[in-house]
Amino acid sequence: MSAPDGSPVGAERSVGQLVASATAEMSALVHDEIALAKAQLRQDVKRGAIGGGLFTLAGAVLVFSLPMLSFALAYGIHTWTDWNLALCFLLSFLANVVVAIVLGLVGAVFSKKAKKSQGPQKVAASMKETAGVLQNAKPHPRRTAPADGAVEAVARSTS
Repeated sequence: MSAPDGSPVGAERSVGQLVASATAEMSALVHDEIALAKAQLRQDVKRGAIGGGLFTLAGAVLVFSLPMLSFALAYGIHTWTDWNLALCFLLSFLANVVVAIVLGLVGAVFSKKAKKSQGPQKVAASMKETAGVLQNAKPHPRRTAPADGAVEAVARSTS
């Protein structure tokens, strides 16, 4: 087993190696947090795009289906009920409006999910917390070396 810099565990590492290792790990941490923020932002944009697409679809259904569906539905109602043809056209229009309202509500639900998501804000708070902890970190005082010259091995977790 070896340390991240390739030296065997338990071997003495210089202060420069320790600083280089800490700097590399901090850099990796910052890069990972930035990647997480990007991934969460991508997800929020995707949700917003789906909501916007559904709003657009609701408008398209209302605009493009009205003539065809209105005539078909109105004449169908007139054939089945023998009601006045004007009333049949009004009922067919109301059916199209109901479909558009349902699609609009589904689009609103997706848009609210995109607005409520706090992904990038959570990552920013985590990064500030990490920076605050590191700013307040103080080095531990060195222990005095044993008189017999023995070196204590320190194992490092890589997880």
